[in-house]
Amino acid sequence: MKTRILLASLATATAMAFALPALAADSAQDFVDKAAAGGMFEVDSSKLAESKVQDKSVKDFARKMIDDHGTANAKLETIAGEQKLTVPKELDAKHKGDVDTLQNGKDPIDGPYVQMQRDAHADAVKLFESYAKDGDNVELKTFAQQTVPTLKMHQEMIEKIAATMGTQSSSSQTPKVTVGDKPEQAPPLPGANSFTEDQAKGRIQDAGFADVSKLTKDDQGIWRGQANKDGKNTTVALDYKGNVVAGTN
Repeated sequence: MKTRILLASLATATAMAFALPALAADSAQDFVDKAAAGGMFEVDSSKLAESKVQDKSVKDFARKMIDDHGTANAKLETIAGEQKLTVPKELDAKHKGDVDTLQNGKDPIDGPYVQMQRDAHADAVKLFESYAKDGDNVELKTFAQQTVPTLKMHQEMIEKIAATMGTQSSSSQTPKVTVGDKPEQAPPLPGANSFTEDQAKGRIQDAGFADVSKLTKDDQGIWRGQANKDGKNTTVALDYKGNVVAGTN
């Protein structure tokens, strides 16, 4: 009887010993899947942005994303290979949808690209910080720890760009004048708007508005709704370039 119990205990212990690496690999694989998808999105979306954005600071940012994330992607692939983990070769559905939005969006795509980068880097910083702290694979954990500072630098860069664009947008209340004194059309500008409702709401909030509601996209591609600023209710609009304008009809 005792022999049977001992054998059963040994069998259980052996099974647990083999199970633990599998659980660790699953967790490490999850990190690789998410990190690789995010990294591929950075490169693919930024390659599109290089040729489709207008603002020089946004174009320079896109070039940096291609370089920095391209390097990080290669390093992740090397580590994953050494750890016998699989690196996905295609984007997941969400990131593919975002790339398609940029691909099909009317030039320039500065606004949508910047907002996507803000969202992507917020997610990436959380993912890498979490794995850097609690990761179960030593090599990947070190990779995450080394990559976090770069991701945070990227996040600071894109937030500054977004703030500058927001300031420019909210101050664009009068038409600009070009050569020959022919006024340009004042925002909000009609055009194919690739902002989703959530992205439009976030963009408007970033421009200093609260309680954004009743957002609908009109036949000119302009998101229009209600918002509150400085304690006053107002109409608000967001065009395809990311311009936020209050007091529109």
